[in-house]
Amino acid sequence: MRPGTLQLAALPPLSLYVHLPWCLKKCPYCDFNSHEMVRNELPETRYLDALRADLEAALPLVWGRQVHSIFIGGGTPSLFSPQGIERLLSDVRARLKLTADCEITLEANPGTFEKDRFKAFRQAGVTRLSVGVQSFRDEHLRALGRVHDRNQAIAAVEEAAASFETFNLDLMYALPGQTLAQLEEDVTQALALVPPHISIYHLTIEPNTYFAKFPPVTPPDDLAYAMLDRITEMTTGAGMERYEVSAYAKPGHRCWHNFNYWSFGDYLGIGAGAHGKLSFPHRVVRQVRYREPRLYMDNALAGNAIAQEDEVARKDLPFEFMLNALRLRDGFVLQDFVDRTGLPLSAIEEQLRQAQAKGLVERDFVRVRPTEQGFDFLSNLQELFL
Repeated sequence: MRPGTLQLAALPPLSLYVHLPWCLKKCPYCDFNSHEMVRNELPETRYLDALRADLEAALPLVWGRQVHSIFIGGGTPSLFSPQGIERLLSDVRARLKLTADCEITLEANPGTFEKDRFKAFRQAGVTRLSVGVQSFRDEHLRALGRVHDRNQAIAAVEEAAASFETFNLDLMYALPGQTLAQLEEDVTQALALVPPHISIYHLTIEPNTYFAKFPPVTPPDDLAYAMLDRITEMTTGAGMERYEVSAYAKPGHRCWHNFNYWSFGDYLGIGAGAHGKLSFPHRVVRQVRYREPRLYMDNALAGNAIAQEDEVARKDLPFEFMLNALRLRDGFVLQDFVDRTGLPLSAIEEQLRQAQAKGLVERDFVRVRPTEQGFDFLSNLQELFL
């Protein structure tokens, strides 16, 4: 309740993000906070103790608020045992009030797939699985440094479909040496498995990754654009809607957790390197936990997991809101901008006028939506609010 520069009429929906940072192997394109397991040893019990302590220390910041979704990401969370995930969710339920239909997602990789393991995660309380396939071609999986092959990917998705009412399949495109025909084969195989939700990401070369030091040869921009057009055509033909720049879903299967990010909702982030965004009546705060797992565990168990905490400056709120909201095909309701930033609509009126003049957005008195051109050139649209 400390004084700040804002006056929020109400707080946005709240989600919980839990980061489990270990992987079997670090992928050359990955810039997430992930760490290879040393000697295949996972300090599961100590890390779960640290997560519980981290959550308990954060409770005063979210006291009384309902949690609408939980996302367990990584790393490779499916390296943790189903019993460990069950304990984690039990610890969360004992300390936070979850909505009756709370979405609980766990990221899983086919390389950690075992028969009936996904079913055990469902029994542990996970309601939605996100399977990191990336490609169904072995040569592309090798180029991406993945630890699974095509057959394992198909078996993992089939097991996810048998165990969960809803799940996500992750793919990547514009891969090293990938042709349009090969991309079509990947999407055809993905759609044949009938996933309710697909996330498809353009391979990007991120700083401080192996690919940044040794860049692979990837398809030129015009071919990458053609791939994206084909992805949209094929998913639309399969009854999926592109509701966000990289997300395609059948009716009733949108990812609520990610939707909350994109609509500038709140999220408490716990775990090594986890980021969080929390609103209070007079300010909006961003937090970052200690990044290195051992350092995180030591500090969390000592009651101080937060490495950095900053109030979002009033002048930065319009860009932060628009950076997320414009990723949504349906855009945003104008009143949500007012409610979630505490700012008047005049704070973005000039930029909206410019965007509309350039054909990048369309709007009425209730909502702002990116046009087809705005969706295709999203970075140009977002930059207007920087």
